[in-house]
Amino acid sequence: MEYFFIFVVVILFILAISDLVVGVSNDAVNFLNSAFGSKVAPFRVIMIIAILGVLFGATFSNGMMEVARKGIFNPGQFSFEEIMMIFLAVMLTDIILLDLFNTFGLPTSTTVSIVFELLGSAVAIATVKLFKYPDLAHNIGTYINSSKALAIIFGILLSVVIAFAVGALIMYLTRIIFSFNYNKYLKYFGALWGGLAITAITYFIIIKGAKGSSFMQEDTVTWIQNNTGKILIISFIFWALVLQVLQWLINLNIPRMIVLVGTFSLAMAFAGNDLVNFIGVPLAGFESFKEWAASDVDPGMMQMSALAQQVKTPTYLLLIAGLIMSLSLWFSKKARSVTQTTLNLSKQDEGTEQFKSSVLARGVVRGMSGISKFIKRYRSDKMRKWIESRFNTSDSEFLKNNKDVSFDQLRASINLVVASALIAFGTSQKLPLSTTYVTFMVTMGTSLADRAWGRESAVYRITGVMIVITGWFFTALAAFTGSFLIALFISWAGLTGILIILGLILIILFNSYRTHKNRVQKTKDAEDEVKATEDEETITQITKEMLVKQLLLVSSLYNKTIIAFMKEDLRTLRNVRKDVKQFNISSKIKKDNVHKFLRHLDDSKVEAGPYYVQIHDYLRESAHSLSYVFTPVYRHVDNNHKPLSSDQQDDLKTLSSELTEYLNYIVAILKNDNFDNMDDLFRNQSKLVDSMESVRKKQVKRIKKGAAGTKATILYLDLISETKNLVFQSGNFLKAYRDFCRVMAR
Repeated sequence: MEYFFIFVVVILFILAISDLVVGVSNDAVNFLNSAFGSKVAPFRVIMIIAILGVLFGATFSNGMMEVARKGIFNPGQFSFEEIMMIFLAVMLTDIILLDLFNTFGLPTSTTVSIVFELLGSAVAIATVKLFKYPDLAHNIGTYINSSKALAIIFGILLSVVIAFAVGALIMYLTRIIFSFNYNKYLKYFGALWGGLAITAITYFIIIKGAKGSSFMQEDTVTWIQNNTGKILIISFIFWALVLQVLQWLINLNIPRMIVLVGTFSLAMAFAGNDLVNFIGVPLAGFESFKEWAASDVDPGMMQMSALAQQVKTPTYLLLIAGLIMSLSLWFSKKARSVTQTTLNLSKQDEGTEQFKSSVLARGVVRGMSGISKFIKRYRSDKMRKWIESRFNTSDSEFLKNNKDVSFDQLRASINLVVASALIAFGTSQKLPLSTTYVTFMVTMGTSLADRAWGRESAVYRITGVMIVITGWFFTALAAFTGSFLIALFISWAGLTGILIILGLILIILFNSYRTHKNRVQKTKDAEDEVKATEDEETITQITKEMLVKQLLLVSSLYNKTIIAFMKEDLRTLRNVRKDVKQFNISSKIKKDNVHKFLRHLDDSKVEAGPYYVQIHDYLRESAHSLSYVFTPVYRHVDNNHKPLSSDQQDDLKTLSSELTEYLNYIVAILKNDNFDNMDDLFRNQSKLVDSMESVRKKQVKRIKKGAAGTKATILYLDLISETKNLVFQSGNFLKAYRDFCRVMAR
């Protein structure tokens, strides 16, 4: 029996390491967003600062470890064997859940997941006890620390509202004071503002966080608490003077410094608050094992009241955990995906949106627009114009000179200062606030106040926020349900059940790695294409290569669709569906980002702009036509409808072959830049259209003779119509490209 529990402890620590790797990928969004979004420093510098914050903050986690041991359930009501099953179920569930969210780039809360996993597994084991020992005068409330659990849950939900409101209010007031042309005002107020910001960080991180530190002596903590006022005043005066002197001597960029200091502080707050989510449970399991090993009591009889006592975690264990988190942070690719989601929802500029609009989001925007119009009636024109001037992004030298940033450094600094202050305060009160929820909602609040959610993007951004928040509720439900079921399973199946779950986890992690890798590669390819089109010098060559690639893809997908249709090959059609969908997405991204090239276009070549727009309009229409060809074909085969007749198939084969020749002719013209052959091309186009009309007439005759089924007939005619659209659109964007090249060559 002892070897079994040694095995369980080893598994807990292995899962802890895995959880640190998976968890930091999710939580990196908390402290990297602002630095990455405003690009205050090179990637390596930002990462080094964040890692130092994580290592330092890891030593502040000690007080939070109590949550894992006794915060959610009453350990004295469970035996050692039951406690180990609870802890094991929690860690197994956590790996699966967090990796799922990371794979799809959605930020979620490691705090909420761990709280509900503890709750779910404890309820499962308590239920087993109640059925096993029906004579006990107990109920679920005997085993579960319901008041503490409810307090934690209420604190998390309340922090979401407070974070959004405080972030929006502070950002609005800051922008009113400094405007988007903030360098002008920082000369006079920058040192005071910076001193206040860094003092806030000092107060919440050092003073409030000191109580949970694993290395500070009790008398030191007491002295700090008794001299809080003096420390704050001295800190403010010190930092204000230092920043002012540096501003005079080296023209210090104060917002940049605040972002870097804030990145360190928020990374520190993250480690101090969230380290418990990754190692708290395994450490509690290890403490339980030591208590049992020192006794001669049967594992099923020994009650774990010892877990209710305060245990000080050794600093070296916290530092080891911090080191693992740091290495994971540096090498994790999934962390970039989660970070990008928040940046997409908070970026100042409109463009390609990650989420589609929803009915609820459209309703919210209409409602807020109505409220805004109502308020404007009671504001003087002078006041309204002055406020509008403070939010005029065209005045921002930073945004003009840094086209690839998501927002300016002023907003980045507010994100970090407000979020780190709120999180550190929660940590000091030993409340497991969700750093992800707080940071995300602060970022969304500052985005709203900064008018990043304009009429062009509001519905998409609000939908994105709703999806993320919905995911948070799913986190709680999935965490509770998953840990409940796993706890029941392993308590029944024992070692065999544990091995089965571990095997499933390995399969899930492998599949999610492969899925994420494919998603990242597709996103990277799309971003590279968009970025390349912003360069005026290479735009002609890049556009030609893009058109050649898209034409060949259209030809390939069309042929695969027709062949699979005639063979009724549903498996091939399912594979083609993915490519058609990706082609549609890619063409939309290209069209949505046309304005980025137009902004960089030289005045002497501005006439090329409309032709460039036409190219992407026709490309987008080609994607639509291809979708309209594929979708009814897939539906027809999937529903097992009657196939085409042999005559219809012969006509369709001929039509597909002629379309391929036509598209290959366009590709040859593009590759050779030989537009002299365009007259021949359009003669071929006319012949192809005549051929389609001939096929259409044949089908009409078949209908009159009653030789064609209804569904097959409708589908067949639609295919001919959409194929004709593909022919015209291909010729049109070749003409647009020819005219574009002529203007650009002047």
